[in-house]
Amino acid sequence: MTDEMRFDRRMNDADALMWAIEKDPLLRSTITAIAVLDRAPDRERFTERMERASLLIPRLRQRVVASPLVPAPPRWVVDPNFDLRYHLRWVQAPAPGSLRTLLDLAEPMAMQGFDRARPLWEFTVVEGLADGKAALIQKLHHSITDGVGAIKIAMHMLDLEREPAEDPGPMPLAPEPEHPSPLALARDAIRHERRRQLGIVRRLGADAIEAVAHPIGSARNAAELVGSARRVLAPATQALSPIMQGRSLSVRFDVLTAPLSDTKAAARTAGSRLNDAFVAAVLGGLRRYHEIHGAPVDALRTAMPINIRTETTQDVAGNQFVPARFVVPLGPDDLVARMAAVRDLVARQRSEPALASTDSIAGALNRLPTTVTTQLFGVPGTPVPVYVAGGQIEANFPFGPLSGAATNVVLLSYVDELHIGVNTDPAAIPDAEVFLGCLEEGFDEVRKAG
Repeated sequence: MTDEMRFDRRMNDADALMWAIEKDPLLRSTITAIAVLDRAPDRERFTERMERASLLIPRLRQRVVASPLVPAPPRWVVDPNFDLRYHLRWVQAPAPGSLRTLLDLAEPMAMQGFDRARPLWEFTVVEGLADGKAALIQKLHHSITDGVGAIKIAMHMLDLEREPAEDPGPMPLAPEPEHPSPLALARDAIRHERRRQLGIVRRLGADAIEAVAHPIGSARNAAELVGSARRVLAPATQALSPIMQGRSLSVRFDVLTAPLSDTKAAARTAGSRLNDAFVAAVLGGLRRYHEIHGAPVDALRTAMPINIRTETTQDVAGNQFVPARFVVPLGPDDLVARMAAVRDLVARQRSEPALASTDSIAGALNRLPTTVTTQLFGVPGTPVPVYVAGGQIEANFPFGPLSGAATNVVLLSYVDELHIGVNTDPAAIPDAEVFLGCLEEGFDEVRKAG
């Protein structure tokens, strides 16, 4: 990705689905990240940095406006009432200022929906943690971007040194507030839909020419696409876990860390990648948890985002992934064989022809009823330490939205460690400490293999 991102004026279909499905509060699409700092950021510097970031990153000053009457995706417009004080907050940590205290503080923040009349982000600086530490709780709506895009956006707010000498230059000019009338919104939506329909017609024309020139190959490709779409979109109506079936509006946050080098080394023993080792570790933990509860299972349903960024879309700020859903076996017992099985399973999912129909497939997948037990996501972070207005980030734990799943486990690499955020629904997993212990055993198994 380049240093600049492209911010389209209108949501793509995947963004719009994440915005629309929140009519069901179980499906809220809130991304949360908790950065633990070695000291509190300088208040004046960080406020200035966030003011500057809001002028460089359009989404931080934009709110969502629906298209009246026309089924076009919503538009992003500059909020005339933007107030940085609403989005950037400072609080004191409750005693005793431990990591558990911090996680407890962040949970209700993540559970609360966004004010839809404002830009969809909230940052909270937490001062007064134990040993003079502080934290930054970052809350972002998933319709703004995916995990890869969020890391890109975050780099506008971070420094590579505790006291950078470089002068950032004059403050950029503020964008003009937008007050689009319903009529203007409707006209713009109609133009958008016309352009989209024209694009569909052109693609159909190209397909028709291809079919005339190569009838046998085109028919074979069409059959493969239909079969792929059937596999990708096949609804799953029955949960495979007999114990993780409850759902609620509550969340529980827990964290794990693992050594990056050992995990990579373990992956190499199976000819696999870091993400395969991560998934294998979580699967091992899930198997242990079910066995402890006397309910062993052979497989569970899992959702995993497949990155579909291309050369033309790699710098687009919106969501560029398809949520692949598949049944994953919790075995075999041998870790190397399990990592290899994960590698092959994910490779088959990535090669599905239907995934090339990005927005259409993403929209259809998001409309399916959810019987997913686990969501898994790995995000590459920074290989060097970074700073928030003088405070060094010691750990950065990401938490993905449950979106109807029992748990969402997200991995973020940072320097030489893996920081893992575990989001669980207490109705599905009432004994989070036991579940976390099972996951720890899964990652210990991977570490020892490295």
